[in-house]
Amino acid sequence: MVGSLLTVLATALSLLVVDLAVPGVDLATFPAALIAAVSIGLVNAFVKPVLSTLSLPLNFLTLGTFSLVVNGLCFWLASVLVSGFRVDGLLAFILGPVVLSLASTFLNRYFAERNVGVLPEAKPEV
Repeated sequence: MVGSLLTVLATALSLLVVDLAVPGVDLATFPAALIAAVSIGLVNAFVKPVLSTLSLPLNFLTLGTFSLVVNGLCFWLASVLVSGFRVDGLLAFILGPVVLSLASTFLNRYFAERNVGVLPEAKPEV
């Protein structure tokens, strides 16, 4: 439970980084970033596997480069579902998910190394 909440928090913070770094990605507020993080997680869980399966021949022909388009579609779809989160332009469509992935990986590793969200072990009473 705590791990899932930290993942959503890391994704929301990563979305704020994407908002600053990628022109065309706009987030209105931090609560919008939290809702967008949940939306991205749900889109990646339910829509992305279907798109990846359907685009397998194109992915094969382009040696995997088409997966950038699939990631961009999922990123854009999440922005359509959340008010206060907007993706405009080809650069934001392609570069936004890449920056999001890098920032999210960094933050999740940071939380894992610091054991954030791990409850301390109960010490046996003597």
